[in-house]
Amino acid sequence: MKEIFNRRSIRKYEDRPVEREKIDELLRAAMQAPSAANQQPWEFIVVEDKNNLNKLSLVSPYSKLVAGSAVTFVLLANSDKFRVPTAWQQDMGAAAQNILLEATHLNLGAVWLGVATADSVVDNVKEMFNLPDNIKPFALISVGYPDNQKNEFVDRYDAERVHYESWK
Repeated sequence: MKEIFNRRSIRKYEDRPVEREKIDELLRAAMQAPSAANQQPWEFIVVEDKNNLNKLSLVSPYSKLVAGSAVTFVLLANSDKFRVPTAWQQDMGAAAQNILLEATHLNLGAVWLGVATADSVVDNVKEMFNLPDNIKPFALISVGYPDNQKNEFVDRYDAERVHYESWK
């Protein structure tokens, strides 16, 4: 549970690589996510090359920090796997959250950057990776060793937002 409470969006990283074993653990965590009708629509592109990270940092006005990451995961959904076509974004959200929590567990920093939220960003990712029509870009998750930022608890609980049995 500590990973849930301590996880923060870490946007600045040390200039050091993330070990292959940790990258594999992050991907394993992603693929353990629940999915509608067990469709598991996920596909991942792992980007570590600095030239490619620099290019990827240009796909969105909010993705600049990708250039400073050790590794960025491109989360994609394969529509050929859809059993419940309306649920793919929920499935991918669960996979993304698992990566973020595992990154915290591994003493890494990570941040989730939306892609599916803007058609222009989707198009930029499709073009960069020459994706076929059945592959839908969902998000980027940049990962690295935190540089002067910490995953630490901030209490966000707000009892005013909890409703029992009815709205009020």
